[in-house]
Amino acid sequence: MAAVGLQTHIWANNTRSTLLLIGFPVMLVVVLFGLELVLMGFGFLPNSGGTLGDDINYAVGMLVGTIPLAVVVALIWFAIAWFGNQAMIDVMTGARKVERQDEPELYNLLENLAISRGMATPTLRIIDSDSLNAFASGIREDHYSVTVTRGLMAALTRDEMEAVLAHEMTHVINKDVRTMVIASIFAGIISVICQLVFRGLFYVRSGKSNKNSGPLILIGFAIAAIGYLFAIFIRLMLSRTREYVADAGAVELTKNPDSMISALRKVSGRSKLQAPDDVQGMFLDNEREGFTDALFATHPSIDKRIAALVKFGGGRDPGAWDPDLLETGLPADTAVPQTASTAVPYS
Repeated sequence: MAAVGLQTHIWANNTRSTLLLIGFPVMLVVVLFGLELVLMGFGFLPNSGGTLGDDINYAVGMLVGTIPLAVVVALIWFAIAWFGNQAMIDVMTGARKVERQDEPELYNLLENLAISRGMATPTLRIIDSDSLNAFASGIREDHYSVTVTRGLMAALTRDEMEAVLAHEMTHVINKDVRTMVIASIFAGIISVICQLVFRGLFYVRSGKSNKNSGPLILIGFAIAAIGYLFAIFIRLMLSRTREYVADAGAVELTKNPDSMISALRKVSGRSKLQAPDDVQGMFLDNEREGFTDALFATHPSIDKRIAALVKFGGGRDPGAWDPDLLETGLPADTAVPQTASTAVPYS
């Protein structure tokens, strides 16, 4: 039965996310098996000395002994990322923590949204970039953060900024940030293992020859590639499905679909922010160009998100925004129609 109502959508989304997260350990095992076949084909691992089928069965036996070691490595990686994920994100994006006295208006907007949901106020962080973007991060309670760029602060009105903060707060409320960080950790483990093995093959001489080398290498590469691509696909699915719900959550928190729509219009085409792909998946927008990039996009297009807000949120689309028409000198709370030519800067 199709999900109806925001809470039902959230429940359905979280259920799918749980099932998808279960897929990461499965993909890790698949990738390990493929890599074992590749290493066996190159002679770095022992073989059965028999037929191709015997070698594959031998690799299955080795996999049973490899899984515990892989689990230990994964747990160590997971522990490092669990406790140090925010510091890593700050280094990769250039974000820095700010206090109430540094940005009182922005902090108050975030605090009011948190109070309205009876939760602790996330830490506020700012990136000194002209890009128009934002994201929420964190894994544990009382360790969540909301980060915005200087460019976003300069371009948005007070109501638009509140809508963006509400969008990010919805990610926190729904535990999306935790899911995305965990997914990134799993995807990172698979990526690092693949890169270490494949790079090592170029620098280390082949080991003992194997009469089944060709088929083993081809089969192994195919299995590892399938597992790696499925891991990427799972991470993309987790990110894409959550943006619609976060947009709807912003409308629920602010009761102002027009501000969320006009904020997205301003962000469109101006959101590019340097960061690893795993971090970009958490951004308010991560616009990609070209067929290949669109295929691996972590977000629905701005147009699709706005269409959903117009259809289901009752909002109005003001059309494309021209930054050259940005008006200045008006207070942030001035009542001005939210159109492409009447944007009042937040700060």
